Amino acid sequence: MKSLIGLALLGTLTSLCAPALANTALAQKNGCLACHAVDHKVVGPAYQEVAKKYAGNTKPEDLAKRIKAGGSGNWGPIPMPPQGALSDADAKTLAAWILAGAK
Repeated sequence: MKSLIGLALLGTLTSLCAPALANTALAQKNGCLACHAVDHKVVGPAYQEVAKKYAGNTKPEDLAKRIKAGGSGNWGPIPMPPQGALSDADAKTLAAWILAGAK
């Protein structure tokens, strides 16, 4: 009985953590983590800071467009290069994850 409860708990924890791990892997695969981190500034802002700045007033689709287009002036003098090779679906997935606090 204890082993069944343990397996059920492990399955629940895995299903809760899997999306975050998948999105972290997606960010790593696309080179995002070379300039960004979840909770601290690297070259670009921390994803948690992005989430705070855009809380409640930015849709994932809008942030995805900004990610793909790149830009400058929103976070200081260092521009974000365009991420044109990133698929629209991956950009939207990353944007939704970032806006949710990269959890």
